[in-house]
Amino acid sequence: MNSSGDNQTAGLFTSKASANHRRRRMVKDTLTRYAVAFGGISVIIAIILIFFYLLFVVLPLFQSADVEKRASYSAPGTAQDETLYLAMEEQAEIGLRFTTSGKAIFFELANGEVILVESLPIPEGVSITSFAKGQMDQGIIALGLSNGQALVLRHIYRVTYPNDKRQITPQIKYPLGDAPIEIISDEVALTQIAFQSNEEQTTFAVATEDGRLMLSAFIAEESMFDDTPEFEQFTTELELSDSPILKLLMDQEHQNLYVVEQNNTLTYFDISDAESPEKFYQLNISDDGRNVSSVEFLTGTISLIMGYEDGHLAQWFPVRDATDQRVMMRIRGFDHQQASGNPITSIASEFDRKGFLVADSQGRVGIYHSTAERNLAVTELSANPIKHLAIAPRANWMLAEEENGQLQLWHIHNDHPEISWKSLWGKVWYESYPEPDYIWQSSSASNDHEPKLSLVPLSFGTLKAAFYAMLLAAPLAILGAIFTAYFMAPKMRNVVKPSIEIMEALPTVILGFLAGLWLAPLIETHLPGAFSLLLLMPIGILLCAWGWCQLPRSVRHVIPEGWEAMLLIPLVIFVGWGSMAMSPALELMLFDGNMRYWMSEEMGVGFDQRNSIIVGLAMGFAVIPTIFSIAEDAIYGVPRHLSQGSLALGATPWQTMIFVVLLTASPGIFSALMIGMGRAVGETMIVLMATGNTAVMDFSIFEGMRTLSANISVEMPEAEVDSTHYRVLFLAALVLFMFTFFFNTIAEIVRQRLRVKYSTL
Repeated sequence: MNSSGDNQTAGLFTSKASANHRRRRMVKDTLTRYAVAFGGISVIIAIILIFFYLLFVVLPLFQSADVEKRASYSAPGTAQDETLYLAMEEQAEIGLRFTTSGKAIFFELANGEVILVESLPIPEGVSITSFAKGQMDQGIIALGLSNGQALVLRHIYRVTYPNDKRQITPQIKYPLGDAPIEIISDEVALTQIAFQSNEEQTTFAVATEDGRLMLSAFIAEESMFDDTPEFEQFTTELELSDSPILKLLMDQEHQNLYVVEQNNTLTYFDISDAESPEKFYQLNISDDGRNVSSVEFLTGTISLIMGYEDGHLAQWFPVRDATDQRVMMRIRGFDHQQASGNPITSIASEFDRKGFLVADSQGRVGIYHSTAERNLAVTELSANPIKHLAIAPRANWMLAEEENGQLQLWHIHNDHPEISWKSLWGKVWYESYPEPDYIWQSSSASNDHEPKLSLVPLSFGTLKAAFYAMLLAAPLAILGAIFTAYFMAPKMRNVVKPSIEIMEALPTVILGFLAGLWLAPLIETHLPGAFSLLLLMPIGILLCAWGWCQLPRSVRHVIPEGWEAMLLIPLVIFVGWGSMAMSPALELMLFDGNMRYWMSEEMGVGFDQRNSIIVGLAMGFAVIPTIFSIAEDAIYGVPRHLSQGSLALGATPWQTMIFVVLLTASPGIFSALMIGMGRAVGETMIVLMATGNTAVMDFSIFEGMRTLSANISVEMPEAEVDSTHYRVLFLAALVLFMFTFFFNTIAEIVRQRLRVKYSTL
């Protein structure tokens, strides 16, 4: 019988049907193995591709500038005429050359062919003795004359499209009339001139041949009879030292006048009141004994770029001192070709960015950016000194005139000069700020805005939000997982665990909406109650536990073992309601009815309605299910024979939990914490809706923040594709990617080590 049964069993495994079944199973196993491997490899490849795509978008931010020579020709016009000023229109098709003989020569930049020559309305027998630029984007300039007058003109370019072909027509306009304006009544040559002009006021500062410094302002007044404005002139003589003036500079707001003298002295005048200008101070700008050879405003007319005779460069701008007075300070320096000892001969500022070009006496031209402190390129244009530089409004073309009258046209590729390691991660001293700081401010209403693209406040805000979220979520989730997995009754666990896991399916946009529009106002109006809740809740739970232990066994056995946590539900509700109910009375009794005002006045702590408390509560609520679920599975999965053996040897349940179960489950618990941390770091909608989205660096729980993810969400739709702002947002995404990669990698390494360490238990 046994032999027959064995034969039948063997037949089952050797039959054709059995062989086919095993073959199909092997095929399924093989397909499944390859499918799982393919899926895993695909995920890895996708992550790598995401990383390299982010890197591909970000890398152009750190490239240097490239320049390429496109044309070289003699300066258009009469060779005997010296150049006063060079300019280009926006499309870099037409150039402009003003000469000392009073001619404006428009020419084609590609080949130097003259398009138009216009003689300026300068009186006979009068010569041009000085020159000044107004606002660069308006193309307005002023010419100082030998008879004490000045001529204001503007070069404009009218663009039309006849037969769908672009045609640019250059013109010279005279906004104050085509007759020169009398600055001073004496017919004395104006050797230096600075001016600014707008619809309400035109202001001139001039140095005369006989050694005077004069301020003359023409202020518009409404006419009683028509809409034509009438100008009233105010002329004042300013105090001047005996040293010759190198240059006069006036800001576009008609408030500040800087007099740079050849003895390396800068004198500052407050001219905001044109009728009574005031001299504020004088200071030495020699920069370690160097002599100034050239000086120019950066766009916005706040910063001055000083060029020195040994090739050094320095940026100066006014800063408020301890007495709230404006004082010019040297902010940063640059070395042109490692300060080769060649004097700086010309400086040209970009129209819309804080960049500038510099030429020296050896024919070298450098491209710099002030905020980023970058030396982007230094190119040897010629063996001859460069006398004049011009840059196109889009900063993509450069026109240089050599000492021998030769013009050179160069194309510039310099898309992202604002970015450097320091501008992203270091403290930067921005214009009009009292000290260096970490600032994120990507846009402004002004065209001469100085981008502030520090990622430090955003990274700080990301970690701050994650920290406060984990401060709430980690203890609640881990302790809840311990109780649920080890102490809770199985029937109750079957209800509690799925309920908490369902919380994870709640859309974070709903949590953010509730946090911003309901929770934040509630906490603000019940601030004393919120703080008392933090104190009363643990005290209430401990008292409840102590009272429960004091009850007779017969009473305690009414509640089945593992169901005791049900008793805490009414306690939590009652303590929460009581704390909020007594909040107005506490605020009136302890803080004179206004806790926020008391915090501000007595403690110097500001309060923002959407602050770190709100983010911690809302995002902690969102992270709890992730940490709880993974940690609970890890604790529940500890082999029962370990805990039973510990109990059999005389250990208490708590000793068994702490010294056996938690140690064995520690790899899973740590992974839960790290995954929860990664979840908090990458959260977007909650921090977007529940914070003030202010990029401030403040550890206070009463202040908000701006995170990397929220910043990307807010600003990416408005960022111009391939712009610096656009690429910096991708850099923020790359930083966020590295954050999550770092946390997940650390979690895996620690988990593996903990698993090896406690695998012998």
